[in-house]
Parts: sequence; structure tokens; C-alpha cells
Amino acid sequence: MNNFIKYSCFLVLMAVGVWSCEEDKTYPGGVLSDYISMLDLRDIYKGKDVVLTEANMAGATYIAGLVVSDHSGGNLPAGLLVVQDNRRLGLIRGISLQIGAAADTYFPGDSVVISVEGKTLTRIDGILQITGVTPADIKKVASNKPIPIYRVNSNLMLQFPDRYESVQAVIVKGGFNPLPAKTDQFKGEWKLNDGFGNITLHTEAGAQFADSVLPVMANYYGIMFNKIGADGKQRPEFRFCKSSDYRILSSEIEIQSILITGIATDVKGGDGNYEYVQMMATRDIDFSVTPFSIVTTNNAGASNPTGFPTQGWATGNMRTYKINMTSGLAKQGTYFYVGGTGKRINGANSKSIAESNWIRAYDYVNLAGEGFGAKTGGWFANSGNATGVAVFEGTTVTKDTKPVDVIFISGGGSLFQASPEYGYRITNNDWYDVLNPITLASQPYYRAGTNTLFLSYNTADLGYFYVLGGEYTLSLGRWTKARTQMNYLMDTATVAANIQDSTATQLKF
Repeated sequence: MNNFIKYSCFLVLMAVGVWSCEEDKTYPGGVLSDYISMLDLRDIYKGKDVVLTEANMAGATYIAGLVVSDHSGGNLPAGLLVVQDNRRLGLIRGISLQIGAAADTYFPGDSVVISVEGKTLTRIDGILQITGVTPADIKKVASNKPIPIYRVNSNLMLQFPDRYESVQAVIVKGGFNPLPAKTDQFKGEWKLNDGFGNITLHTEAGAQFADSVLPVMANYYGIMFNKIGADGKQRPEFRFCKSSDYRILSSEIEIQSILITGIATDVKGGDGNYEYVQMMATRDIDFSVTPFSIVTTNNAGASNPTGFPTQGWATGNMRTYKINMTSGLAKQGTYFYVGGTGKRINGANSKSIAESNWIRAYDYVNLAGEGFGAKTGGWFANSGNATGVAVFEGTTVTKDTKPVDVIFISGGGSLFQASPEYGYRITNNDWYDVLNPITLASQPYYRAGTNTLFLSYNTADLGYFYVLGGEYTLSLGRWTKARTQMNYLMDTATVAANIQDSTATQLKF
């Protein structure tokens, strides 16, 4: 009897399981949706034209989304209505529909429902699109709906051209590579660089802004499309719709004279007088003529004064420590060092790197900082709370002085107070922005607004060197490849060449 009961229960469970598996093919509750997400719609296309049916759309016959195309500026492919949604997994995806002249009657923020059953999903001129849609198939249900601001770095568009096609995005801090002449205009194709890669910016000759002069740096709000290159592969190109879709950030080139390229914050064994910062000069610098200074900040829980740094980088005591650079030479494109008097690569028992260009080796263990900072056994924090370094032109640093370059490790501790504002000032570089790059709101401090990036903290006392690998292009006055963190674990055999190899920051001309 017991076996009979067990067997009967097994059959019931099997029946339930089969029924459940069948139901899993539909939407929750077993009710098929009339709408297919654009993520699922795009997945139907497998390289050949396909007629959309209720069967291949899992019971759906409609798509619904927000219009992102605007033909008023004359810069989009003719006849394409571009819509996007985030119905599936919160992922934004888009699709273009060829509807002819009627595309001109729709504007960004229009909410539309479109019948796509019986229409054809095809790729024309590189763009995946739906053909056969007529104005009668489209119902506008609302206008002026907000479109989310979607920042996409150019390297992602280049790596995933299908993912971002027909999607409205913003390319932040876009500059041209190579740098155009002062009279060059938008019309044609230009290589737009945002610090992550180069993507083609396309402007039709007849666009309303075609004759506008190219800015040095701007944000571009537009749509990515694909073209088929000579090699048969998809080639992404970015188009913005009208003149108000780019916002100028800079009309002049501002060159960083010194770049922070690496940091040794926690060498093997005792840190006292063995920590150092590696930097690169972007021009010939005679520090006796043009002095600079370097300031580190230590925000470990025991560092005084506690609380928010009301005097910023000039807070002093155990929180910030300044060393001046007032003598020595650094040639353009070469590395130089500032740090403790040890001049060894990884603590007391490691190789000497005294032959490297030490602009300043300062006894921070026994001497107070030059201007502020208490003598210390650790120039940087090793607690996991934020520690950082900033370079300043000149030897006078106050709470209002803007650095030449700055980078932080970790984000913990009392760093930024919003009202009234206190904190560590940043500069415009590859990691930080004095103005919010999208809203243009002021954010001059670390941890304010979008200024939240930091290097990941490495486990203490192992002897890691933070290699900051990037590419700074002098002619453009910008980072064309943002710095990335690479952790080099030093040992007793490590020499200076190991932390100056091809993974480190490169200066391009």
C-alpha cells in the first residue's frame, strides 16, 4: 500500500511538472501578452528576412515604445521611425520602422503602439528594421513622455553594435580625433572619441547644423545606427538629430601638465619613507622655474581632524600632507617620482630605484609637511578608507585650489558634505568632472555628483603597485583611453622597468 501511495504521488507530481513546464512557455499566469519586447523582437532575426507572426512572436502582435527619432534636423535616414523600450529585464533596446514620409510627423517622447503582425523584419543598408508598416498600423497614445538619459561609452557601441542600434544614447565628453581645424564643420564623417574609443559621427550635408563649427569637447545626444563596412561587418555610426542635441563643454584645449601614472601606497614591510607616486610630464618642466606640489590624503578612522575636511586638501594634521617640487627637471613624456627618502621600489629589502628621476625624496617620517601635514609613518592610508593624491601647480594650496591631476583609492570615510559644501577638490580628467557631464550641474568635489570613481583597495602589506594604464593624447589635450587599474605585485627582484612597461600610461602626440 505504501509503495502504491508513493507511486501515485509520483504520477501526480509528474503531471504537475509537465503542466508547469508547458505553462512556462507563456507569460506569468499563462496569459500570452499582445506585446513583444524589442529585445525579443530583435532576437527573431537570424540573418535572413522573416515575416513576423503571432507564432514567432510568442503570441504577440504589437510593439509599444517611445519614439526617439526626430527628422526636423534632416540628419536621420529617410523614412525611419525609431522607437525603443525597456520591457524585458529593464534593458533598453530599439528598432527602426520604414514608414516613409510619415516618419516626419512623429517626435521624441511620443508613446506609440504599432501592429507588426505580417510585417517583415529585415536588415537594409546595415540597419535592422521592420518594413510594411503603414500609418494605419500606428497609434499614438501620448506625447512628450520623458526619455531616460542613457550614457553609453563608445567602446560598448563598437563591441556590441546590435545591442545599441536604434537606441538613443548620450556620448559624454566627446572630442574629435584627430583634432579638426578651427573652421571645420560637422558635415561628413568624423572620428569622435570619448576616452573609451573612436566612433564615427555622421552628419548629412543637408542637415540644419551641417555648417556649424566643430567644438573641442561636447556631449552628443543621438541614435546609433549600423552600416555594413567593406569587410562585410557592421560598422556603428552615431547621428544626432538637431542642433540642440549637442552641448558644448569646451571650446579650448586644456592640457594637463603632469599625469599621475602609478602609486605605491603599501610596500612590503614598513611603509615609513618607502611610499611614492609615479608621474609623467606632458611637457619639459624645470621645477625651479615652475614649481609644483603634491598632496596626499589619509582618511583612516583614527586620522585627525575627524569629520568632513573643511579645508579640503589643505586640512593638514593627519588628514593631508604636502610635499613641494621646486627643483629638478622632467622631460616631456618621461616618468618621475616623489615620495619618501628610501628610494626603493618595494620597501627596505627591495631594489633601489635611486637612479630614476626623483624630483623630491622627502623625510615624511621625521618632518612635517611643507605647509601642512603632521609627520607620519604612512603617507597613504591602508585602512580601506579613502586615500588619494593630487598634484598642484605652485606651492600654495588652499581649500579652493584646483589640482592639475587627482586620483583616489577607495571611497569610505568622511569625504564630502553637500550643505555647506566641504571636500577634496577634483579637476577635469578621465575620472572626474567639475561639472556633471550630463546635467552640467556643479560638482567640484570627490564624491559629489558623478565623481565617485576610485581605485580598488589592495590587500595590505603585499607590495602592490597601482599601475594606471591609459593614453593621453597631447594634440587633443585629453585622455583618449581612460586610465585603468592594473595591480602589479612587486617582489625582491622587481625593478623600475617593471612598472614603466607598455601597460602604463602612454603619451601620444
